[in-house]
Amino acid sequence: MAIFLDESTRVVVQGITGRDGSFHSRQMLEYRTCVVAGVTPGRGGQTFDGGNGVRVPMFNTVERAVRETGANASVVYVPPAYAANAIMEAADAGIRLIVAITEGIPVLDTSRALAFVRDRGARLIGPNCPGIIAAGRGKLGIIPGQIVMAGPVGVVSRSGTLTYEVVSQLTEAGIGQTTCVGIGGDPLIGTNFVDCLRAFAADADTGAIVLIGEIGGTDEQEAARYVSEHVDLPVVGFVAGRTAPPGRRMGHAGAIISGSSGTADEKVKAFQENGIRVAARPVDVVELIREALAGS
Repeated sequence: MAIFLDESTRVVVQGITGRDGSFHSRQMLEYRTCVVAGVTPGRGGQTFDGGNGVRVPMFNTVERAVRETGANASVVYVPPAYAANAIMEAADAGIRLIVAITEGIPVLDTSRALAFVRDRGARLIGPNCPGIIAAGRGKLGIIPGQIVMAGPVGVVSRSGTLTYEVVSQLTEAGIGQTTCVGIGGDPLIGTNFVDCLRAFAADADTGAIVLIGEIGGTDEQEAARYVSEHVDLPVVGFVAGRTAPPGRRMGHAGAIISGSSGTADEKVKAFQENGIRVAARPVDVVELIREALAGS
């Protein structure tokens, strides 16, 4: 099994004709993701060349795409100024899973979009995230399919590049994954660690979880408490940014230390106090997961 998506997920790509949208749409199709439609205003009635003889119909609106293709998931590759409206358009059209890859969406726009999406019962992953991939089943976003293999480990991460690093090392060690989710590093995101932990804990095929955090905020501490109280699976954690000076922005907009709660040391302490084994380096995740799977 997988969480949030599977082979039956029917995807509409918003911004399919843009540079990033077109490139990654072809990558998703190559990974056998069921991309059924694209949306670019003014291009309705045309088709998108998905490669290998695949032609994807394009529509002016998400509502029309959903009505004619049965799409139930969306990937947003729309420029920052328009991305929040694209997210809300998808939710308003009945899409239930929206993955927003776009970086740089104004926080006020994101807050409006989050409220709109939740009111309509949809799930938003992101924004400013690499998306989600279910090993061998499909992907929504930009996680490279070639680094993933099917297996028992669920991966959830705030960092895109660390997602790739850890997943690649697991695969090279022969340890496959069920689903890998990059939740995004912005201060406001639609799906958090706890949401993913809850889904992994309910997934019969997931035997262990990797949780990759970073400095800033208290999401990792909340996730640690949730693991202690609700997750029976072994969890291995890693926290990026241990050498970051307080008050200094490091990468993501959300990776800013304010007070002691946002430091790497505080997050590592929370992990350890709640039964999560912590890797000192990304490469150490492999051995800890190997031991966790053997013990379980």
